[in-house]
Amino acid sequence: MGKLEELQKRVVRCRKCPRLVAWRAKVAREKTKRFSDWQYWGKPNPSFGDPKARLVLIGLAPAAHGGNRTGRMFTGDRSGDWLYRSLFKFGFASQPISVSRDDGLQLVDCYITATCRCAPPKNRLLLSEIRNCRPFLLEEFWLLRNVRVLVGLGRVGFDAAINAALEHGWTSFQRKPRFAHGAEYRLTEKLTLLASFHPSQQNTFTGRLTEPMFDSIFRRARTLIEDAPPQR
Repeated sequence: MGKLEELQKRVVRCRKCPRLVAWRAKVAREKTKRFSDWQYWGKPNPSFGDPKARLVLIGLAPAAHGGNRTGRMFTGDRSGDWLYRSLFKFGFASQPISVSRDDGLQLVDCYITATCRCAPPKNRLLLSEIRNCRPFLLEEFWLLRNVRVLVGLGRVGFDAAINAALEHGWTSFQRKPRFAHGAEYRLTEKLTLLASFHPSQQNTFTGRLTEPMFDSIFRRARTLIEDAPPQR
């Protein structure tokens, strides 16, 4: 068993945040009508993808009836519909949809993680919950040796990427980078951070995030990866 796999097993067993433990279990028990026949996952979502990935995505947290139901990040919800469609267009996913963790989806040169691994009430995390989950993200960053592009999905994912990079000593800033869709920051000679609006319904239904806007992030990621110097 590899170190990344061992880490994800620890993630799934985590019970550090009482509020999130109670909420994820409540949602899994009560369900919602349209998924009443599902056996909800109801545990922290492990990260997943290619351990040699050059592209890493950092989201907020699993959705109550998405990842908390299916057991895989961005799987079974509208945000995932947007994400996997775009990843597929640019060669980072084997298929454009993901409905369950057994649907055959494979990420290609891509790895998906999150600021927090448990579904939070109203999609809002407490600072203490972000701190509790941060060690998992930091450990992943050490283990993912080939990363060339980080994408922060939403302000929370963007901030998590910045804070992890700072804690690792990869970079320093005179002024903290500002979040804006399409913003680009060179963290090291070999590592670039891209910012994107999160593909949540709050953004996609209102037109704040359009499909061409979202595609532009992964088009740029593909360009940065292809232009990067070869691994040694």
